Amino acid sequence: MTIAPLPTGLGVRTRLIDDPGRLIDLLPDDRNPLSWVRGPDGLVGWGEVARFTGTGPGRFAEADAWWRSFTDRLHVTDDVGMPGTGPVAFASFTFTDTSPGSALVVPRVLVGRRDGRSWITEFSRGNGPSSVRAVSPVRASGTLRFADGMLPVAGYRAAVTEAVRRMRAGELEKACLAHDLLAVGEAPLDPRFLLGGLAERYPTCWSYAVDGLVGATPELLVRRAGGVVESRVLAGTIWPGEGDDLSGQLLGSAKDRHEHALAVDSLAAALRPLCSTLDVPQTPGVIALHNVSHLASDVRGTLHPAAPASLLELAEAVHPTAAVGGTPRDTALVLIAELEGMDRGRYAGPVGWVDGHGDGEFGIALRCAQLDGPVARLFAGCGVVADSDPDREAREAAAKMVAVRDALEAGA
Repeated sequence: MTIAPLPTGLGVRTRLIDDPGRLIDLLPDDRNPLSWVRGPDGLVGWGEVARFTGTGPGRFAEADAWWRSFTDRLHVTDDVGMPGTGPVAFASFTFTDTSPGSALVVPRVLVGRRDGRSWITEFSRGNGPSSVRAVSPVRASGTLRFADGMLPVAGYRAAVTEAVRRMRAGELEKACLAHDLLAVGEAPLDPRFLLGGLAERYPTCWSYAVDGLVGATPELLVRRAGGVVESRVLAGTIWPGEGDDLSGQLLGSAKDRHEHALAVDSLAAALRPLCSTLDVPQTPGVIALHNVSHLASDVRGTLHPAAPASLLELAEAVHPTAAVGGTPRDTALVLIAELEGMDRGRYAGPVGWVDGHGDGEFGIALRCAQLDGPVARLFAGCGVVADSDPDREAREAAAKMVAVRDALEAGA
């Protein structure tokens, strides 16, 4: 665990502002832009006041304790009083306990919009001014070349084949297997370019950026607003080219409905001990995106009022759901590590934001790339069950990678 020292006499103020326009366009430069934006609403931030990094099975609890301690020591002036005002940390957690890189990052400047109201939150030392950064233009990616990552497509097909064999032998019901792809530019990649492209193409997704992990996820892992918890579960996928009536095919697919039910059941089982009521739909709907369509179920619950779990406690309880892990969870995680043979990093981990009241939103880090200088490492995965076909799963993963590939290559 690493904690950046907290400056003394630190204050934070949130005040209303006029509509600032597209939030992502406010990010001044390419130095760790922070984002959680869906359509016109969301949060963006820049600069860094404080940071927590952690690893291991206790990383969520340690982050929660650090965040409570940090916010308790602040002098807060909040003229707006909405979720996402006052002190806010952007967060991104690794998929597994063993990977390094889980972090909370507190921006020096944050701009937000919700329900037609816009605000700015600024940190300062005592009564001193917040830092101001020079603005640099967004750089397009330029010419890219693509190369195999740690698990090429051929290896991914082999992994799916072996997973299916084990499922048919009764070892487990589902595992979500992923592979990676490298995009290499001629100069350092600007995360704002990828972020802006994803936000434009996928306005119904949450476009996020934290510590170089940039993506647009359609899946809400958990949202906390006071005593209410919500989640959107996605599992079961179809894409253009699979037929005319995509929604009908998806709803009528026994394989996809089974995969989806496993994901919903795993989330509900994790939330029930923390809730006094929990509403779980019996039948999923379908959400259609630019490149794929998914079965979707929206789950909503009321937290136990005596001691409502914080957002970070909720994330710890539900991650990983069967939507990105598998069933049974522990068996699936062992199989994923064995068959993928790669470190996912923060792919498929929780990503989002948390405020000083323990409210906030975490999505699942899907449709994303980890940027490191001129290299972007893209990820995509699929839920594998006993009826899965390795070639079809490889095509599904390719369809999911289209989101990031198109946004990276725009204008090339």
